[in-house]
Amino acid sequence: MQNVPFEKIALSLDETHHIYEGMSIYPQRYKHVMSYHTPGYAPVETDTEAFFINTKGEKLFSRSFEKAFGFYEGLAAVMDKKGWFHINDSGKNLYSHRFAWVGNFQETRCAVRDHDNNYFHINTHGDRIYKQDYCYVGDYKYGIAVVITESGYSTHIDQSGELLHGEYFEELDIYHKGLAIAKDKFGYFHIDKHGKPIYNKRYVKLEPFYNGLALATTKDGEKTTINERGETIYTITTTIPKRLS
Repeated sequence: MQNVPFEKIALSLDETHHIYEGMSIYPQRYKHVMSYHTPGYAPVETDTEAFFINTKGEKLFSRSFEKAFGFYEGLAAVMDKKGWFHINDSGKNLYSHRFAWVGNFQETRCAVRDHDNNYFHINTHGDRIYKQDYCYVGDYKYGIAVVITESGYSTHIDQSGELLHGEYFEELDIYHKGLAIAKDKFGYFHIDKHGKPIYNKRYVKLEPFYNGLALATTKDGEKTTINERGETIYTITTTIPKRLS
């Protein structure tokens, strides 16, 4: 199959090959395949190796890895016998050293773990962007990332690695439309970029705001939608279906 737009290529149900409009785009079958990303490359895995293919199913770069993941911002995470690193879209190593694990580049920054189990972020040269080590770091979104400190508590850092607000929480999520989900000993709630709660209520489960409303579960198990003032807008009532005989 020729000239297939990679953005419209899907995974087969068993994830052993790629399909377009219900048809396989190549005859090969793999142990596992992942999605195509810009510039139109997909990682695939056999019983013995991992590598990248184009939309014709042809192997790229004339090299294989132990693990390979999709391209993000033109860079892909791979692993060989020496460890984890990134390659560019020409198949060349982005830097010479190896990590114990690497994530995917987001906003020109990437979460990594070194061989002492320290987490931090690197730039596209493979250099760390701040000196602080963490127990875990997440991806950047809108220039802000979540980090977990040695205390087990989480906070946000900016693109330079500086503390965004200096507030710490039991759990913390990335910002979505200017607000982030946090958890203290009383439950889940939303905070602003100053790290301050935007309302006083707490929930046992909470989702990000979607067009001004967020789905929340109260301590009584009631599912409700709330607005950004924490006001209940709609309570979801459900009927338990009868067991099918």
